[in-house]
Parts: sequence; structure tokens; C-alpha cells
Amino acid sequence: MECKNCNDNLRTDYSFCPSCGAKVIRNRLTVRNLWHDIFERYFNLDNTFINTFLHLFTKPEVVIDGYISGIRRKYLNPTSYLAIAITLSGFLVFLLTKNIDQIDMDVFNNGVNATQGSKKIMDFTMDYQALLFILYIPMMAIAGWLVFENKKYNFAERSVVFMYTLAHYSIFTFLPSVILISIIPGEYMSASLIVLAAMYLYCAYVIKRITKLKGLDYIARVILFFILFTVQYFALIFLIPIILILTGSISLKDFAPVK
Repeated sequence: MECKNCNDNLRTDYSFCPSCGAKVIRNRLTVRNLWHDIFERYFNLDNTFINTFLHLFTKPEVVIDGYISGIRRKYLNPTSYLAIAITLSGFLVFLLTKNIDQIDMDVFNNGVNATQGSKKIMDFTMDYQALLFILYIPMMAIAGWLVFENKKYNFAERSVVFMYTLAHYSIFTFLPSVILISIIPGEYMSASLIVLAAMYLYCAYVIKRITKLKGLDYIARVILFFILFTVQYFALIFLIPIILILTGSISLKDFAPVK
């Protein structure tokens, strides 16, 4: 008998491949065992997704440092966890577009939707939200590299830290966001400021756990980290309309007030 995943030879009494660890599948795929596989993979308390989700709340340093140090089986890898987060985020954007007429985008009363240019920029951010979300990872990694030197992570390892952090934030805020859009869509953007604060708080919590910093040193470095990240964030926001203008997607005339 041969493993269907790595093609190594197997004994007929094996339930798992000793080379790659894959489960030996003997039965033909049916609707019943398909649902069983989905349930076992994502909802079994012993599976990697549930462990990853729970432990990123209780002991994020174990999940993150474990992956960086070579533990690959116990927790979901950061790429897969990020993929789940982006999928949920895509569904959230779908709900937003379906309820866009009921959502007040002008939270600060600064005329965010007063021009065609503003609306086109909003449409762009909706269409490319997954890419923008991914760009936050290297931005945070750069901020972390500039601020925290007591943990000798390289850039890839810092990226793993913030892949887990941002993906987890996106996943645990998904359900509250769906409820908000479904029940009180008009207040979604105002409430999203609280959700954004949750991202900063969770990032601060993860940084605390992985760096072991304490007191004023920790507070000062976290504040500086967020300042550097926020500067990069606004630079990205400023860059978006420039890119759209250069590509011809919008023109300066689009920013003229609508009469």
C-alpha cells in the first residue's frame, strides 16, 4: 500500500503515514464522511484550529514562539490562519456592500462621501481589502523591528508574529461585526472604532507576552510601536488616491464637490 500524500510505502494496518503523518483514507468519499472530515478538521476540540484560536487568547507566546522554533503540528500555521481570517473578512465586505445604503460612512462628519473621488477610493478599499490587510503585516513587522530589540526575531519571524496577531483579531471580531451589520447597520462605522481599539489592545497584549517587557519600558515601546505603525498606515492611505490618479481610475475633477 502507498501513501497518497507522500507516496511512501505503508503497511496495510497503518492508520497514519509514519513519514508525513497523513491519515490513511480507505473509504470512498461520501457526503457523510465529507461532513465528518469538515467537523473533525475545524470543530473538534483537539484540532489545530480550535487550539490555535483559544491559545492565542490565553498564551499567544506559546503559539507564536512554538511555530517559529519549529512546532508545526500542534497549531495551525500562520498562513492558513490568515487565509481563514481573509475569507471571513471577504464575507464581511460582502455584507457591507449589501447594506451600504444604510451604513453611515461619514463618522467624523468630514464629507467622506461628498465627492466622486471619495466614493471611488472607498470602492477601491472594499475591492482590495484583503491586499490592504496583508500589507499591515510588514508594516507592523517594520515597526516592531525599529522598537523591540530584546527579541532577536528576523523579518520573517516578526511577520509570523503579526500574521497570527492580525488574523486572530480579524477572526474574533468577525461575529460581533456581522451582528452589528445585521441589526444596526447605521451604527457600524461608529462601532468599528471600538473594534479598531480592540486590535491595538490585542497587539499590545501579544507584544507584552512575547517580549516580557515590564513597566515604563513596555509602555513607552508599545506607544512608539503604534505611532510608527500609524504613520505607515496614513502613508498607505495617502498613497491610494495617488495610485488611482496615476492609473487613471480617478481624476482630480472627481474631488470637486458634488453640486
